[in-house]
Amino acid sequence: MTKRAEGDARSPGKPSPFSRKDLLDIESITRDDIALVLDTAESMAEINRRSIKKVPTLRGKLVANLFFESSTRTRFSFEIAERRLSADSIAFTAAGSSVSKGETLLDTAKNLMAMAPDAIVIRHSRSGAPHALGRALDCAIVNAGDGTHEHPTQALLDAFTIRRAKGRLAGLHVAICGDVLHSRVARSNVWLLIKMGAHVTLCGPRTLLPAEIERTGARVVHRVEDAVDGADVVMILRVQKERGGGLGYPSDREYFDQFGLTPERRRLAKKDAIVMHPGPMNRGVEIDSAVADGPDSVILSQVENGVSVRMAVLYLLIGASGDE
Repeated sequence: MTKRAEGDARSPGKPSPFSRKDLLDIESITRDDIALVLDTAESMAEINRRSIKKVPTLRGKLVANLFFESSTRTRFSFEIAERRLSADSIAFTAAGSSVSKGETLLDTAKNLMAMAPDAIVIRHSRSGAPHALGRALDCAIVNAGDGTHEHPTQALLDAFTIRRAKGRLAGLHVAICGDVLHSRVARSNVWLLIKMGAHVTLCGPRTLLPAEIERTGARVVHRVEDAVDGADVVMILRVQKERGGGLGYPSDREYFDQFGLTPERRRLAKKDAIVMHPGPMNRGVEIDSAVADGPDSVILSQVENGVSVRMAVLYLLIGASGDE
């Protein structure tokens, strides 16, 4: 099994306009690639508004979905995206598979390669797992979240949602508040937003902020009021207790009192600010229900836009270079 170099054409047809074989992270991709995904997602959104939400774009392509961690929005979103592009897909979960019998991730993936998938979508608890597959396998690899590292398609759908609501990314003030330390969503969003010219402020308990995070170019504050003040976008993150986030503060009640997005704190942002959350939400811990369900919330739009963005990513990786 020979691995292609990044950016090589995948077929004798025209080369993909996307500059790489895989989508593994946001840190390493270009502004042009980000813009290309967002622009392509606009076309996919039009498909999703039709009465018949299906096109033959990826007919004959096979996508394997490998989810080693629980997922609702991301997994279903990819599966819907694949169906709407007419791709064939297979779903894999660790429970009941050979992984539970001791098989390594790479051996599992190599066995899947014998079935000739065009792309593998992977979510894994180990940071770097998608990168390992990208180095070893010939098909396109899409990172659907790896450990505490990155979640690139979430950042792309968040950017798509912001751009649709605000008309731009450059110059916006975006506050990202919560458990930044354990959040792959936060990392991907910081890289993307700063690359696209937005101003990012991070806020959370000192125990839930990564060391030297300022090196990304983000501003760091420790009072949610300071983060939200004058913001165009307020993105709230869940405290990830399963990764140790719950150890960073005394109680849910105290966390909400100090860092929860309440209606009063929301009013510190711009009048036309939007409120975001990647889900799942812990109501009454990081966000008040009145805000989550309020007129400024675009949380359900994020879910809807996830399908369009993931359609765009799959198309650019395995469809755009196909023979005419």
